[in-house]
Amino acid sequence: MPAGSVVEFANVTKRFGAVTAVDDLSFTVEPGRVTGFLGPNGAGKTTSLRMLLGLVTPTAGTATFGGVRYADLSHPLATVGSALEAASFHPGRTARNHLRVYAIGAGLPPTRVGEVLQTVGLTEYADRRVGGYSLGMRQRLGLAFALIGDPGVLVLDEPINGLDPEGIKWIRGFLRELAGEGRTVLVSSHLLSEVQQSVDDVVIIARGRLVHRGPLSSLETETAPQVVVDSPTREALAAALTDAGIRFTEGRTGLLAADPDPARIGHVAFAAGVELSTLHRQKSGLEDSFLALVGEGHTL
Repeated sequence: MPAGSVVEFANVTKRFGAVTAVDDLSFTVEPGRVTGFLGPNGAGKTTSLRMLLGLVTPTAGTATFGGVRYADLSHPLATVGSALEAASFHPGRTARNHLRVYAIGAGLPPTRVGEVLQTVGLTEYADRRVGGYSLGMRQRLGLAFALIGDPGVLVLDEPINGLDPEGIKWIRGFLRELAGEGRTVLVSSHLLSEVQQSVDDVVIIARGRLVHRGPLSSLETETAPQVVVDSPTREALAAALTDAGIRFTEGRTGLLAADPDPARIGHVAFAAGVELSTLHRQKSGLEDSFLALVGEGHTL
């Protein structure tokens, strides 16, 4: 069974001209665990993963596998399996031929192609041209490519995107199985809800900078208790909170006020003549903590 390596980002920065896409990013990913690499679209996740895989050169810092840069690995496919773009396959090739090219190039036995196709549930479609594949099928083919060398480290960019509910359930279980074998699994997503049932640890970035890292459970206590408040005239309520100096974000069921006291929020609304339809204390759940960390929603 292949052993996973520690993945380490050490003060990694990437600038594209005047734009800083990744800013002094440092964290580690441990073997035997599934780590979610999270952040909104444009946060710098894909750029970070591309630097890790040697596809983009960092402006500063290093990204390594067991202390070794990807370019210096003696057996890359047997060390790291990656899937960054589900659509990056030649549309005229079959899935079997696509994988066969890489297997031959890596000196792997031809039987490995059939094994990984079976593993990801594509055996029935192995001889169809990839151009006719759905997005979910291309995601599975990307995972098959990542597994071709039986690597100890898996780096997957948005692997759940495009999968149907059955496929999502399958990949969540499969990621847990890979980590259970001692492999290192790093999975990116812009939605915590997509990966929270399968990850052990989370690394969250926003605007290219690290904003949180730790076990998934740490998100439960990352933010203070909040008050959920809403009104038929939400704009008036927002104005009243702003005038009172109370910060808030827009949640799924109302405004999330950064104040633990419902009585104070109620008094602010009453004094402003704003009718309330919702008012209660709520300790932030995982998703609300995530959104608070990355600055999503409308904060005034």
